[in-house]
Amino acid sequence: MQPGRASGTVSVMDLQLGGKRAIVTGASRGIGLAVATTLAAEGADVAMVARDAAVLEGSSSLVDAAGPGRVVAVPADTADDASVREMVAAVADRLGGVDVLVNAAARPAGPGPLPGLSELTDDDVRVELETKLLGYLRCARAAAPLMTEQGWGRIVNISGLNARRSTSLVGSVRNVAVASMTAALAQELGPRGVNVTVVHPGLTVTGRIPGMIAERARDRGVDEATVRAELDATTTIGRMTTAHEVADVVAFLASPRSVAINGDAVAAGGGSPGVVHY
Repeated sequence: MQPGRASGTVSVMDLQLGGKRAIVTGASRGIGLAVATTLAAEGADVAMVARDAAVLEGSSSLVDAAGPGRVVAVPADTADDASVREMVAAVADRLGGVDVLVNAAARPAGPGPLPGLSELTDDDVRVELETKLLGYLRCARAAAPLMTEQGWGRIVNISGLNARRSTSLVGSVRNVAVASMTAALAQELGPRGVNVTVVHPGLTVTGRIPGMIAERARDRGVDEATVRAELDATTTIGRMTTAHEVADVVAFLASPRSVAINGDAVAAGGGSPGVVHY
């Protein structure tokens, strides 16, 4: 039982993120930007990380307006270990420490299946593992000591529902690998106060979706409304989730209120029809 909380009582779901110091990678656009904005709105100080400094600076103004905390933009390349270590050190210096890491810096999943086995190259797989799996690992390796030293932290890895599908060999491999890494880190770091979880978004409404829908409609010779309806029908809520809806899930997992979840995968794709995961 938590101190001061009687059995059977109900408390307001304050996420208790006020003053927490968060790093969000891939924060210049898409889900990463939505996560940064949501954490800021919850009162956290947010360090936004991405490779493109100009785009990052432009996005940081949106996050800065969302909440009362500090927002800093720190350009870095998660494919480079030295860059990652310099970034974490810079954030710790500017914000006074690190409490939360959200790994979202990854290449977006393609709109369809990759070429068959005979056309698939080593580099098709290698680039995905280098960017997503190892990029996430580098960030966790650099940030975790700051969390374990203080006895508290949260690491949330953004993966994807391709971990539960066989439509894309590369997408499945990289996302399953992230989930496996998450479980291993959770087992090591959990006893020292650091919970590690993985979130599996599905096809999510971000800035790239309108272009993808238009391209599919042109290729098939149908109108865009038809394509959108088909994509919406791939969920059990009847529509694609938005980046900010995924960010709401991430914010909870990044908070002290999520202590009961460690090492597990949380799907945030609006529900997958016709399957049971247990």
